[in-house]
Amino acid sequence: MADEKDAEAAPADGALAPVIIIKKIIDDGHGGAHGGAWKIALADMMTAMMAFFLLMWLLGASNDDQRKSIADYFKPASQSLIPFGQLAGSNGMFGGRSIIDPDGFPFSAKQTALLERLTPRSEGGPNPSTDPGQENENPYSDPDKLTPEQKKEIAAAKEKADFDKLEKEIEQKLAENKKLSDLKDQVSITRDKQGLRIEIIDKADFAMFPSGGIGMQGKAANLMKEIATSLAQMPNKIAIRGHTDSVPFQYKEGNEMRNNWSLSAERAEVTRQMLEKSGIAENRFARIEGVADTDPFNPKDKRDPRNRRMSITVLYNDQE
Repeated sequence: MADEKDAEAAPADGALAPVIIIKKIIDDGHGGAHGGAWKIALADMMTAMMAFFLLMWLLGASNDDQRKSIADYFKPASQSLIPFGQLAGSNGMFGGRSIIDPDGFPFSAKQTALLERLTPRSEGGPNPSTDPGQENENPYSDPDKLTPEQKKEIAAAKEKADFDKLEKEIEQKLAENKKLSDLKDQVSITRDKQGLRIEIIDKADFAMFPSGGIGMQGKAANLMKEIATSLAQMPNKIAIRGHTDSVPFQYKEGNEMRNNWSLSAERAEVTRQMLEKSGIAENRFARIEGVADTDPFNPKDKRDPRNRRMSITVLYNDQE
């Protein structure tokens, strides 16, 4: 029976039965995750972001002068005095200044060719302000070419820097000197139209002078010496003004009548003598005056101890 069935299933013409082939395609994950190209793109983006945030940090950590030097480094120059071939750093296509230049100020140049630039001074280049034949386009570098307005502007800037330094120095001395640290609240430093005014102010438990007297007391004398040490470093003229409160003070000494006017003037002179002994040249004193109680520290209470004070003004040069 089996032979009969096989005979029936076989083709009549004796041909072989067709072979059926099944092909299975297995997905390999989109070509190996796109071949890993996304990783390169991500690395490029992260590198760019790191460079961006590094740039932001550098801009935040640098001051105006440093940022100006960096900007000048990439600023095209306008002059050339070196041969072709020096293209590295600030000698290259962008010209400008080197950020390590000791002067820290940009200079002008003349361009004669696209790739020729002036070598920065820090790298051995010429100094336009000193080297003969070099053009110096900075108007502030040659005093003979300055206008009166420019000279005044430069002098004012220098004077302001000197006053700032003096103020910080006095405050630092008061903070570091243990013997005078308790007097730092009695020293007031302000700016007015005449210059830098330093005031030593009395209070209920501190007085520069005894009541009705002109002998400067211990702590006040030490304080005055410290102030004189700082003032001695400046060339500006000095004005001294004595103040009193409105407590009545009047008595006759010999043929002279003494009152708050004479007392304030005498105390101002004593202060001048103290400053002179501590190193201030005599020719630096512009005026010494006593104004009694006419310019009170506390106008609402003319008996306030703070109205008794000594004003030392470092005058602006144009006030002299």
